[in-house]
Amino acid sequence: MASLSVKFCNITFPNPLILPSGIAQEIPQDHNRAINAGAGGVVTKSLTVEPREGYKIPRVIRYEHGILNAVGIRNPGVEKGRALIKDFIKSSSIPVIISIFATNVKDFEILVSQIAPFSPSIIELNLSCPHVSSEFGKPLSMGPESAAASVKAAKGNAGKIPVIAKLTPNTPDIAKVAKACEDAGADGISAINTVGPGMVIDIKTKKPVLGNKRGGVSGPGIKPIAIRCVYDIYEAVKIPIIGMGGISSWQDAVEMMMAGATLVGVGSATYFKGMKLFGEIKEGLSEYMKKEKIKNLKELVGVTHKN
Repeated sequence: MASLSVKFCNITFPNPLILPSGIAQEIPQDHNRAINAGAGGVVTKSLTVEPREGYKIPRVIRYEHGILNAVGIRNPGVEKGRALIKDFIKSSSIPVIISIFATNVKDFEILVSQIAPFSPSIIELNLSCPHVSSEFGKPLSMGPESAAASVKAAKGNAGKIPVIAKLTPNTPDIAKVAKACEDAGADGISAINTVGPGMVIDIKTKKPVLGNKRGGVSGPGIKPIAIRCVYDIYEAVKIPIIGMGGISSWQDAVEMMMAGATLVGVGSATYFKGMKLFGEIKEGLSEYMKKEKIKNLKELVGVTHKN
């Protein structure tokens, strides 16, 4: 198998496939399943300052083109979460990205100061949950100014740890938001979070199916949106991109890298195909590289912009 290793923020990943935040719920059990299946990196579920119980069940449902979820950032809070993160970072054989979520700049400062001492590979700022509003009544990454302020606050407490901003597609100009994050000091961009929120109604009960009624939409149906967003971001910034949204095959991964992503998130597809999908995509990428005589995956990153 050809070497699939890539560098992102000067950190070597054994392959470009990562498990995005929110897919694995339990640290480290669920994350280790992805590691054992061949993931190149993992992102933990977002931590908040205070514990969150999340929304009413059902929190995750399937529909014909993917998944809707409204978990509500369910997590034990940073105080309890720190111990789990500390041990997981030490034991992991691959890079660990710690995701944090806040609805205001001050809480991002607190979270980074609590997490940075454990030296995670990267800290991801979740600025874009589509069904949890910020103090401004909308996700922080909806606007360039609020996104940039969050990045600046986080960088102030992160030290040498790279900070990346996870952005929402639910904004008129995602490239403008990404550029604002870069100007504020972000070391990378993660895109996209789920689309929506969306809704599914049970025609028998005549009620929305999700406990929260509305939820973020993911899966194959959003892939064209994700590809376009990553393409636009690549044109606007010089920092590296993690691309995700509807990836379920090696062909999808190649397409995402061609649009501009260095790392590729494989999330919702693991619900349908299992964690073994990481190994299958890796095998497909290796065969593609051999066939196309590609020596290094960085040859693929952003190649569409050159044609």
